[in-house]
Amino acid sequence: MTAPAQATARKPQRRRWRSWWLKQLHTWHWVSAAVSLVAMLLFAVTGITLNHAGSIAASPTVADRSGTLPRVLLPQLAGVRGADAPLPRAVADAVAKAVKVDPAGHAVEWSDAEAYVALPRPGGDAWVSIDRATGAIKAEITDRGWISYLNDLHKGRNAGAAWFWFIDVFAVACILFTLTGLLLLQLHARHRPSTWPVVALGLAAPVIIALFLIH
Repeated sequence: MTAPAQATARKPQRRRWRSWWLKQLHTWHWVSAAVSLVAMLLFAVTGITLNHAGSIAASPTVADRSGTLPRVLLPQLAGVRGADAPLPRAVADAVAKAVKVDPAGHAVEWSDAEAYVALPRPGGDAWVSIDRATGAIKAEITDRGWISYLNDLHKGRNAGAAWFWFIDVFAVACILFTLTGLLLLQLHARHRPSTWPVVALGLAAPVIIALFLIH
């Protein structure tokens, strides 16, 4: 077969290969976009609220609650427990019923007088203390509002293991979305002359700001 004939034969093969790649990239691009769409909107909005946190007024509300642990459970608090050991399950259930704050599974600061449980959470804070002699329960719940709640989700602050892993999955989806988008740009760039200048601008802007305008 002559060289021109071989080149002609290779063209359909290259077209099929390019078509296959385009199909794969488009598939992974839209799937990663669908997976990350809502979370990306959330993180974009909370990026703005975090950047303007000083301008957004917050009025925390604080609620104090109190109760008493049933005397039958006091012996479970009498012995000195290991450092940061959680409350016994029956005690934690009784506390949750009395003050509507669940301390189960959280580390406890044990002292001779009390058992203290810090319960930080997104958008607020809470704590519970139990008098080891009398069983008196005190609790305080602070709510800083929904903007603070969303901001803390953005930072992964006190959001628990499930949200921790969700952020990782979301980040991977965003990376996949970005890389497939870059490859699609490369495949279509010859028909869109402004592609790489715009990409270069997107790279240059944060680099210039970081190097010359951040002090």
